[in-house]
Amino acid sequence: MGDATQSRRARLRAETTSEIKTIALKHMAAGGPASISLRAIAREMGMTAGAIYSYFTNRDDLITALTADVYESLAVAFEAAHQAASKDGPAEQVLAHARAYRTWAVAHPEEFRLIYGDPVPGYQAPEAGVAQEAEHRLCAVLLGLIAGVWDHAAETQDQCDYEWGDFQPSLVTLARESFPGLPPSAVALCLRLWSRMHGLLTLEIYGHLRHQVTDPGRLYQADMHDFIRTVGLADPAGAVRRA
Repeated sequence: MGDATQSRRARLRAETTSEIKTIALKHMAAGGPASISLRAIAREMGMTAGAIYSYFTNRDDLITALTADVYESLAVAFEAAHQAASKDGPAEQVLAHARAYRTWAVAHPEEFRLIYGDPVPGYQAPEAGVAQEAEHRLCAVLLGLIAGVWDHAAETQDQCDYEWGDFQPSLVTLARESFPGLPPSAVALCLRLWSRMHGLLTLEIYGHLRHQVTDPGRLYQADMHDFIRTVGLADPAGAVRRA
């Protein structure tokens, strides 16, 4: 009986925690990150302020948990794309990750804004924790993608004279520990790929392409095909090069 009661309590706590997070994202969608308030969420759920603080000690604690969930969700999407395209050629692998990124972002616009939009006013992120671990996991997936295609892209990066000192220590540690043979130029290529995927998506998610194009996805796909040509994963005519 005791174990069953504990299990029921754990399930109810998990359900309530999930509902708090869902309402927080709804409030953020309506009023921006600054609108996230534990007291407002408690009112909507019919809880007392004291009760909700037993789930999250303060607003920053809730935002940190949301951020970790978002990075985790995006990392899972990238990992699924990585697994599905693992036997494909280098160009197809890059395109698969790009498609996964856009599919996730379009389906989760509030979450995208939380981690890639303006900082939440007054929010103090912790020095370390689950959010940082989830972000590093996401970085590791993209570094793994570049590691897998580097033999094909390295020739086009010979003028990119990067050194480890060009990057923040945390990224250097992640790259050198996870992919020991990867040079600094490959890490720079990883960041360039991320910026290409991220740039048009940001315009789309924030509505800046609404009055310019009817199909943002087509524009995004064209930009990614341009990227794989630029880094030598496709010939100038656009045909992808096989492994």
